[in-house]
Amino acid sequence: MVNSQERDKHMDLKRIFEKQIELNKRINPKLYEDIQNDPELKRQWFLNFELAMRQESAEAIDSLNWKWWKKDEEDWDNIKIELVDILHFWVSMCTIAGLSAEDVVELYFKKNQLNHDRQDKGYKEGNYEKVKDGVEDNKQLIES
Repeated sequence: MVNSQERDKHMDLKRIFEKQIELNKRINPKLYEDIQNDPELKRQWFLNFELAMRQESAEAIDSLNWKWWKKDEEDWDNIKIELVDILHFWVSMCTIAGLSAEDVVELYFKKNQLNHDRQDKGYKEGNYEKVKDGVEDNKQLIES
C-alpha cells in the first residue's frame, strides 16, 4: 500500500519539471540562459527535443509486434521505459516553450473541459463551431 506522502511524490509534476531542468542544465549548463538571448537557438532546441521525443516514440513502437511479415515478441517493459523517455523530452519542450508544471496543469484542465464541451456541442457530428468572434476556441484557452 502506498502512503499519501509516497503518492504525492509520485504525482508531483512540478518535481518532474525541476528534475528535468536540473538534468538539462547538467548536460548543457547555459541552455536556459542561451535560449533567452537567441530566438533561433530556442527554436532549434525545441526541435531537437521534438525529434528526440519522436525517436523514443519509434522505439516504443518497435517494442510491439507490429510487423505483419515478422514473428516477434512484444516488450511491454521496454515500452514503459520509452514512455518515460518521451516524458523527459516532452517536459524539456515545455520548459523551452516557457511552460511551467503549473501552466501545464492549468492548460490541461482547460483543454480537457473544452474537449468535453466540443463533444457536448456536436464536434463528433461536425456541427461544432471552433471559431467564435474571429477567435479559435484553442486560442481562447491561452487568453482566459
